[in-house]
Amino acid sequence: MRIDQYLPGFAPHDAIGNHTLQIRRVLRKAGYESDIWAEHMLPGVEREADPYLEDTHGPDDGRALLYHTSTGSPMAAWLKARADQGERLIGDYHNITPSRYFARWEPRVVPSMDDARRELAMLAPVTQFSFADSAYNESELVELGYRSTMVCPLLVDLDQYHRPPDRGLLARLPRRGARWLFVGRVAPNKCQHEVVAAFAAYRRVYDRNARLTLVGGATSPRYREAIEQMAAELGLGDSLEMPGNISDAELLAYWAAADFFVCMSEHEGFCVPLLEAMELGVPIVAYSSSAVPGTLAGAGLLLEDKDPLWVAEAVHGLVQDGARRDELVAAGRARAEDFSLEKTSKLFLSGLESYLEATSA
Repeated sequence: MRIDQYLPGFAPHDAIGNHTLQIRRVLRKAGYESDIWAEHMLPGVEREADPYLEDTHGPDDGRALLYHTSTGSPMAAWLKARADQGERLIGDYHNITPSRYFARWEPRVVPSMDDARRELAMLAPVTQFSFADSAYNESELVELGYRSTMVCPLLVDLDQYHRPPDRGLLARLPRRGARWLFVGRVAPNKCQHEVVAAFAAYRRVYDRNARLTLVGGATSPRYREAIEQMAAELGLGDSLEMPGNISDAELLAYWAAADFFVCMSEHEGFCVPLLEAMELGVPIVAYSSSAVPGTLAGAGLLLEDKDPLWVAEAVHGLVQDGARRDELVAAGRARAEDFSLEKTSKLFLSGLESYLEATSA
């Protein structure tokens, strides 16, 4: 049997792109034929996929089509047409950020984000089965009327985080003061500005030598500019670093130097950096929102309030309480084991084959 995957954007070093490659590995190992079809392919993965409009398979092939949903794309209507013709459509929902977060900063992208949600609703009647990265994402599918769903986290190879870091960068990173880290696209829903506000309060009240690194490319250039202006007005100087897109080895260097992972994000469908922090033994202080509590499952310090002084005090409390910090690190590493590639691969394949058996009976 053939099970092909479809995704609007296929990029290297991307959580969804890596997840797609891992699924192909699982499917082929289990004896299924499986290829990847994409709308846009960035350099580095162009040999791993083909343009979806060149797909010549038809309903008589008896295959299933697995669609990864995270953004809007003409591919959604194309897949609906295939499903209407009798092909089996399976979903894998990775979350769509609500457009309200971008309305102030990047209003030109709002229509496409709203279109993505309409497409998600459009596919509900023709999607026979759907995975969701988290219970939070699954609840959205259920609300939209998706008939059969299950939670399966992103397939992540955690061993990749134990490769050597960039030693040169690691040696250059100052070691005085607590090092805060946040990893994620610079985007309004990630709320990096609130991390900066809390960090400024922390430096003023507790640790003048503290440093903050915000790793990630800018989804919203205007939002990034506002953060830089805010940091300048707060007098943070070189205590704040925003290196943008970096190599895997450079990212590992920042992880190796980090004392705390501080997340104030308001909208996450899963949040892979939380998994990275847990795997690497970096204690987490996070705002309790969207999928964050489900991903952590108690393996981090969750806050119900994002007041800068409250966040600063929470981080300082962990600096002072080494036993509590060690508890969080141990809980994080134990929680990360739940997301081992072996476990998530088995969960994915079991869910898929249960669906296939039920529909072939």
